[in-house]
Amino acid sequence: MSNENNLIFRETATQPCDLKKKTCCFTGYRPQKLPWKFNNSSKEYLRVANIVENLIKQSVKKGYRYFISGMAIGFDTLCAETVLKIKASNPDIKLICALPCKEQDKYWSDLQHQNYERILTQADAVRYVSEKYTKFCMQKRNKYMISNSSLVIALFDGQPGGTKSTLDMAKKTGLDILVISP
Repeated sequence: MSNENNLIFRETATQPCDLKKKTCCFTGYRPQKLPWKFNNSSKEYLRVANIVENLIKQSVKKGYRYFISGMAIGFDTLCAETVLKIKASNPDIKLICALPCKEQDKYWSDLQHQNYERILTQADAVRYVSEKYTKFCMQKRNKYMISNSSLVIALFDGQPGGTKSTLDMAKKTGLDILVISP
């Protein structure tokens, strides 16, 4: 894990930050809203995982090098794991974990917590947008991801909630959006 987590998108007066043009973030559902729930060996999960891998590889071919995951259980962690898988053969790409707060995983199962820690230790940077949980830390995390990206890969089927709000924000700011149907 890098200590440069607060410097990833810093701009200077002499060299404007163009990293946003090379950055993609992810938004999507938690397992409870997904057809496969927590069954990561189901046909539906494997279909989405394959699509995610292909979209990330296509993004890399188009020049994207930085990938931001909000690290919620479900689609976010699927995307983070996929970035790490691709990074194994393409070390130029970077995984940035944008966390809503330091205790995001406080109520997760042991297995979920272990997977979360494994991803964080392999990430190139970790950015906590809030020290502690607040009512708005998830939205603050989503705003951080959108503000620092030019592309969003989403798992979305129209349901109201955080994913819809994040996509609405992305549309307002003119980001390119790729949507996968669950």
